[in-house]
Amino acid sequence: METLDRFFHLKERGSDCRTEITAGLITFMTMAYILVINPTILSESGMDFEKVFTATAIVSALATLVMGLAANLPFALSAGMGLNAFFTYTVCLGMGYSWRWALTAILFEGIIFLFLTIFKVREALINSIPSCLKKAISAGIGFYIAFIGLRNAGIVVGGATLVELSAEWFKGAAGVAMLGLAVTSVLLVKKVNGAILIGMIVTALIGIPFGVTTYAGGNFLPAAPYFFPFAFSEIFVSGRSVFDFCVVLFTFLFVDMFDTVGTLIGCAGKSGIIQEDGSIPNCTQALFADAIGTTSGAILGTSTVTTFVESASGVAAGGRTGLTAVTTAVLFLFSLFLEPLFASIPTAATAPALIIVGVLMISPIREIDFSNYCEAIPSFLCVLFMVCAYSISDGIMFGILSYVIVHALTGQIRKIEKMTWVLTALFVLRILIKAVV
Repeated sequence: METLDRFFHLKERGSDCRTEITAGLITFMTMAYILVINPTILSESGMDFEKVFTATAIVSALATLVMGLAANLPFALSAGMGLNAFFTYTVCLGMGYSWRWALTAILFEGIIFLFLTIFKVREALINSIPSCLKKAISAGIGFYIAFIGLRNAGIVVGGATLVELSAEWFKGAAGVAMLGLAVTSVLLVKKVNGAILIGMIVTALIGIPFGVTTYAGGNFLPAAPYFFPFAFSEIFVSGRSVFDFCVVLFTFLFVDMFDTVGTLIGCAGKSGIIQEDGSIPNCTQALFADAIGTTSGAILGTSTVTTFVESASGVAAGGRTGLTAVTTAVLFLFSLFLEPLFASIPTAATAPALIIVGVLMISPIREIDFSNYCEAIPSFLCVLFMVCAYSISDGIMFGILSYVIVHALTGQIRKIEKMTWVLTALFVLRILIKAVV
């Protein structure tokens, strides 16, 4: 225990082994769905489900292990939701390119990320985000992750008003999730240790008689993943293919970069480890974990790897060090042999945890000076678009752009840092590329 304390600085960050391991378990439980969802989505592009499952588990464990051991931060990584959908539905099914072509783009993205991290470009971009927006990002992620919980459980669905309360929110999986939310809330109010984890377990048990929690079945032996499944020659078939490759590469690069930036800032803010100058300790190592995950993911056959917003659940449970991440990484390795069991975890059991984590994540919003409209408007737009556009990166984009516009047009242009202008240029470039394509 003393060795772990010295290596991970447990006491220094006000934590202990039991809390960290519990937090790691909670983080894994809230993001275990990716082990089934990611191969399900990628298999529609022609990839093999079992191979992608193995690749997802291995790469998640590797990247999260790097995060824990090298960066000593309590964050977990896996194949990013949204990015895998872009991979399948836009690149492969929409544009007509093969999944090997798409994985080649992800390989190049990972390599570029490695170089950007080595030269600390990504770290400089993170540090250039204004303080008010860093707090808004944390709060926005709170609303965002709570919305994910509501959607996953079927409590909120699409409707005539874009989103609406399900007519059957009190039945089936949605009803079980609502009961789980009540149980978890009471446990949290009573300050029961491990309230979120206990809430998930109780919710899963409640789901058994309702048929919500069922044994998925399947093979306990992992399949071999892909290995170097690239198609370099397909890129140069035509000028259009080369152009599309560059557009797809930039899209993967941009979304991954700012999803990771947003998650790091939000979770670090909630964990209390952001330093006085606004920087995140061991930020470069954390970004290396992301780059290594994306590169190795492409090599083994899975879509872009990013820092998971569900890491907030472990942070909310007290995770403060890399031991939380290491615990999650070990569980990802175990999952290689327990795929049927993890596939049996219903979203109704994880949804209450995500909603409660949302409550815990929004507290930094109190520190934003809403009497200063130059800070209030960009912060509000950051949170608003993060939820309504269902995208962390889009929320950051509107936050940064509005921050620069408001300050520039009110005679406060000197308050805008040089790297913030770089961020603005990247967002404008993204808008122009979308307009052309």
